[in-house]
Amino acid sequence: MTADAPAVQAHDLIKTYPGGVRALDGMALTVAPGTVFGLLGPNGAGKSTTVKILTTLARPDSGTALVAGHDALRHPDRVRRSIGVVAQRSGADPVATGRENLLLQGRLYGLRGAGLARRADDLLARFDLVDAAARQVKTYSGGMQRRLDVALGLVHRPEVLFLDEPTTGLDPEARTAMWDEIGRLAGDEGLTILLTTHYLEEADRLAERIAIVDRGRVVAEGTPDALKGELHGDAVQVELRDAPDAVDGHLIATALGEFGGVRDVTLDGRRLSARAEDGPAAVPHVLATLEQQGVTVASVTVARPSLDDVYLRYAGRRFADADSGTAPGAGVPAPAQAAAPANPSGGAR
Repeated sequence: MTADAPAVQAHDLIKTYPGGVRALDGMALTVAPGTVFGLLGPNGAGKSTTVKILTTLARPDSGTALVAGHDALRHPDRVRRSIGVVAQRSGADPVATGRENLLLQGRLYGLRGAGLARRADDLLARFDLVDAAARQVKTYSGGMQRRLDVALGLVHRPEVLFLDEPTTGLDPEARTAMWDEIGRLAGDEGLTILLTTHYLEEADRLAERIAIVDRGRVVAEGTPDALKGELHGDAVQVELRDAPDAVDGHLIATALGEFGGVRDVTLDGRRLSARAEDGPAAVPHVLATLEQQGVTVASVTVARPSLDDVYLRYAGRRFADADSGTAPGAGVPAPAQAAAPANPSGGAR
């Protein structure tokens, strides 16, 4: 792979599962070398399917995929030698020790002798697992297992590391520690990392660029700051005492939209969202308009744009609703969409 070539490049990936379920519907992305790239989307958006194709664990119905300069469909063996993968579930052998897992993983990639032993020692120290190196993995905490999973994916010094939901199930302290380590990997070693996540904060903190994925395709891409910067002004969130019916919802949205500076009004159940050039100045008008419509307000907040607001703009629904499978509210229409040498987790199996 040349220095200026993309580390990962996918174009028009289509993947349909039995029953007509289309997991990918034209997925396309480009990841620059030495960067952390985030695939952000709710459960079922197509993130894991994309990773499976890029890591040669699945084949698309159509489309192309290049990883570390190799065609993932024509030369899967070359891709496998160039990547590390940490899947959602740990692939470490639970009855083997942490050190034994690392040594076996290294042997699968052709490492031997003193060099392999030094690499295992370095990774155990880096991921704070030295004291647990001789313990069976089944005795590890969730955070320790995830650190070992990442270490397994790094044994052979890959060019690209895939992290598929790396902090799912971790407690806040373990999640923060994992974030710190991912940041160091990218900063200290210049490793290319493709991260999938459904945590907004995780994507905002770690990724230099983000692709927002919804229903099997990328609906927006850019740096977190640039994506949020597209949403000029403030987000105004209003919680209502009771959910209005569909007719009242349309009247409320129309009335609010007549006030200069208020736009992108959506109503989902008891939650009303809008954007305003000057959020604090718009609040009195919003409250007065709702009072005129006979709607009682429970609370109102004003905030700078977030990735949740970006997702709402491009996917037409709140991220939490998409993650839980909830459809947009009926009151107001949603806005328009402007087999390997290691197992998937990097463990030796």
